[in-house]
Amino acid sequence: MKGNDRMAVKNLKCKECSTEYELGANFFCAECFGPLEVRYDYSGLNPEETRRRIQAGSRGIWRYADFLPFDGKAGDPLEPGMTPLIKADRLSDRLGTGAEIYIKNDAANPTHSFKDRVVAVAIAKAKELGFETVACASTGNLANAVAAHAAAAGLDSYVFVPSNLEEQKLLATDIYGTNLVGVNGNYDDVNRLCTQLADEKPWAFVNVNLRPYYAEGSKTLAYETVEQLGWSLPDRVVAPIASGSLFTKISRGFQEWKEIGLVDGEHPVFHGAQAEGCSPVATAFAEGSRVCRPQKPDTIAKSLAIGDPADGPYAVVQANETGGSIDAVNDDRIREGIRLLAETTGIFTETAGGVTVGVLKKLAERGELNDGEKVVVYITGEGLKTLDANRDSFALTEIEPTPDSFESKFGQEVVA
Repeated sequence: MKGNDRMAVKNLKCKECSTEYELGANFFCAECFGPLEVRYDYSGLNPEETRRRIQAGSRGIWRYADFLPFDGKAGDPLEPGMTPLIKADRLSDRLGTGAEIYIKNDAANPTHSFKDRVVAVAIAKAKELGFETVACASTGNLANAVAAHAAAAGLDSYVFVPSNLEEQKLLATDIYGTNLVGVNGNYDDVNRLCTQLADEKPWAFVNVNLRPYYAEGSKTLAYETVEQLGWSLPDRVVAPIASGSLFTKISRGFQEWKEIGLVDGEHPVFHGAQAEGCSPVATAFAEGSRVCRPQKPDTIAKSLAIGDPADGPYAVVQANETGGSIDAVNDDRIREGIRLLAETTGIFTETAGGVTVGVLKKLAERGELNDGEKVVVYITGEGLKTLDANRDSFALTEIEPTPDSFESKFGQEVVA
């Protein structure tokens, strides 16, 4: 496919001053220090032909190759994507809303989080650019994904995480044979270190010097949602916010397909979800400001605990432009959200999902979910990764191994 005139990727462009750069390992503008993003030209894509090509493609994210940042054929051995979109009628009933709620369960990816999408794109780009070592700063899920995808691709890897990360996430990273580095500090300290190392090491830091390409993987969540809704747009979206990249890139995915005529309709209303213990974006939204003042994280939702979010200002703009909102919930509501989702859908989510469902419940309580509208809720990780958050919340009723003992505890007649 190299050299095919369908290829839409063009260059990198500053989101603030629009200065353009070649497609290399670069993430900030030398003119204004603004963030860079990938620029495309979709004028050569025919909607009908593109849809046929998508439907004939793989069962993962590479079916969307026309919308990803490669000038050749990309791929990886652990192709993520095409995760379930589940209609959650019982959840709608529990929330007392007439809206059609859908759960996009990205825990079904290879390392059980949406990070497989962004990492697959970043590592494919790293190989295209000639890197032999990949690295990342992570709160856990990204660490899992980088270690796994690097192992599958035959690349060396270094994974930097806060040293107090959940044990489950540490074990699920080290098993892939990576160099696991625990930093005595929070995520922002880890990210600062990796930014410094990116200047010194000939490595591809997926969420630093390869961040413009890495972020593009999140668009595939929007593409899949459109396909799974019968080539239509949802009315409303609820998604978690950590750095803000996922939130804004899902929106960009919908917009791209509208622009080239693959889907029609109004752009979805976007609602962001943060934990109260680390909510700089929700705070900025409530204040009517784009300025996300850094916060020191203190929440059980460690995968969302980014106190200085790089794309936070753009997330605020996205919520405002679509008529949406950005809310925060406390740790008790996070645990409640985890259990509510599990009890009504059979999906066990990590704490980030508890944040998202907690905000969904807030929206229902405020009467913002309208009858008949399609609401897509993005669940980004597996509950087995954050067991400590729910360790003391289960109920075990002990009985003796006799029918009478069971009946005495549960008050039910034992049927012979």
